[in-house]
Amino acid sequence: MQKLIDRAVAEVGTVLLGKEQQVRLAICCLLAKGHLLIEDLPGMGKTTLSNALARVLGLEYKRVQFTSDLLPADILGMSVFDRNTSEFQFVPGPVFTQVLLADEINRTTPKSQSALLEAMEEGQVTIEGVTRELPTPFFVIATQNPATQAGTYPLPESQLDRFLMRLSLGYPSKSAERQLLLGEESFKKLAKLRNIIAKTELVAIQQAVLEVHCSEGLLDYLQRLVEVTRTSADYAFGLSPRGALALLRCAKTWALMSGRGHVVPEDLQTVLPSVVEHRLCTSLDYRSDASGLSQRLLEQVDVMV
Repeated sequence: MQKLIDRAVAEVGTVLLGKEQQVRLAICCLLAKGHLLIEDLPGMGKTTLSNALARVLGLEYKRVQFTSDLLPADILGMSVFDRNTSEFQFVPGPVFTQVLLADEINRTTPKSQSALLEAMEEGQVTIEGVTRELPTPFFVIATQNPATQAGTYPLPESQLDRFLMRLSLGYPSKSAERQLLLGEESFKKLAKLRNIIAKTELVAIQQAVLEVHCSEGLLDYLQRLVEVTRTSADYAFGLSPRGALALLRCAKTWALMSGRGHVVPEDLQTVLPSVVEHRLCTSLDYRSDASGLSQRLLEQVDVMV
């Protein structure tokens, strides 16, 4: 499995240059059956990464551009009157796919943002009183611009908590940017990407994550980390049980990706920033900057007691 995952990382790396760690974390998120939030400035490769992940995993992919006038029905679908049958027929929205790219999710209103809540949590949507199952696997990859930019609506904490991980790509290195300037355009590279992990293999990897062992000592370490967020004055509120489970699931997935059947402290420490920083804040203002909180948390808690 490790070799298969390494091949997938390398394949995505042909499009997103110099970002191996971010690519690994993104694949970790999807293998852990989570949803991914990518936050960065426009033009940093957020959409390219999401498209590449879908192609490499061989999954059906749809994209929704979130704008201020987007309605929930534009995402979920609606019933349309068919004059031939004199009946209303349900027309599925783009959410009925395996990988949904919610592009610039924070440029639409909270009403439209919340249309994804049930889909992300339960893998289903309820429209006009009828509950419809979504395809499996089902992943949401959302991109958002920094909240300081004009025309953005901050995601509510309930929505943020449903994203297993949040990543930031950052500027490329000089060498990677030179390759980018001299190489083909990204849409041409995307067309050449190969499907590395088949659906059956993806399901097998996700099942194997459940078998990864986490010792009592590691669980104690995880619980100490969570407890500090709930009791320290540095944090406005602590990690929820959902956040603690997310941390454990990602650590197990990272261990599996590293070729191990058991979790070590480094697995937990590697995934912690991406898992917790969008769930924590330093004040009751949810737009406050949480960068650095995860590092402070790791410094506050000893691995062994």
